[in-house]
Amino acid sequence: MDLDAYVAAHQEQWRRLEALVARRGRLTGAEADELVTLYQRVATHLSVVRSSAPDAVVVERLSALVARARSVVAGAHTPMWRDVARFFLVSFPAATYRSAVWWVPTAVAFFAVCWAIGWWVAGDPDLQAKLVPPQAVKQLVEHDFVDYYSSEPAAEFAFGVWTNNAWIAAGCLVLGVLLGVPVVNILWLNALNVGVAGGLMWAHDRADVFFGLITPHGLLELTAVLIAAGAGLRLGWTVVDPGPRPRLRALAETGRATVGMALGLAVVLLVSGVIEAFVTPSGLPTWARVGIGVVAELAFLGYVVGFGRRAVRAGETGDVSEAERGDVLPTAA
Repeated sequence: MDLDAYVAAHQEQWRRLEALVARRGRLTGAEADELVTLYQRVATHLSVVRSSAPDAVVVERLSALVARARSVVAGAHTPMWRDVARFFLVSFPAATYRSAVWWVPTAVAFFAVCWAIGWWVAGDPDLQAKLVPPQAVKQLVEHDFVDYYSSEPAAEFAFGVWTNNAWIAAGCLVLGVLLGVPVVNILWLNALNVGVAGGLMWAHDRADVFFGLITPHGLLELTAVLIAAGAGLRLGWTVVDPGPRPRLRALAETGRATVGMALGLAVVLLVSGVIEAFVTPSGLPTWARVGIGVVAELAFLGYVVGFGRRAVRAGETGDVSEAERGDVLPTAA
């Protein structure tokens, strides 16, 4: 066999297989089929060269190419650390950034309701008496509100706060599919609690204590919950108005991105829980405790805007990768 002629005849196929192997994970259906066909052909070429003209250089090249192609065809798994990195650098910030049109207005409405309730409670002694007995109010503003943050060992307190807030966020994300009604209820209950507590503290000249204790962890904690609520409301609206996509497909795509946010928000809430357990009740001056909370909040928002905007501009939606979604039928816009 003329080895040079054989190489010249099949060189383009080898180069094409090398190009397809290099694009592993980003192949279309037709390209994947082509890769399998070329893998079989090149494996045959390797066998022919070994038996008829065993040139060491050609055999080594084809052996390496066939081995790499086999790993793609056989479905070699991407290292887990790459999936984790992609989630936190691409998927989660993209989903959070894209849903900002929902969670930013949700946050504005939430804080407006909190402020209105707090102002109403602080300015109406009769309402205060109806809500909480006077002796209980004194106990709350002078002892309970402050003592709450050191009521348990810090590690146990952090874990308890984290799990509670994670369940609230998960509820907002998952229950949003019920047209968003449970999400509105969750937001209302939280706004009521914050507003009443703040109003009572303000009415008894303890507003500085209230904001000094709630701000360090509350900024990040409420941001995470409000992001979950906004994403849940978006999911509920997708049920009502799926846009140009079929309803089930739109719900599946939005749902995957929404539920996937739960993991990222759990990490954010873990950070806020640590701050609440170790920073909020600490002996640091108020400006230092509040400063830590502000830095954590700005760092998270910067992360969402920086990584999220870049990912969205690259076409990311926060959904799973194209290879994991499966094929879908085209639809008319």
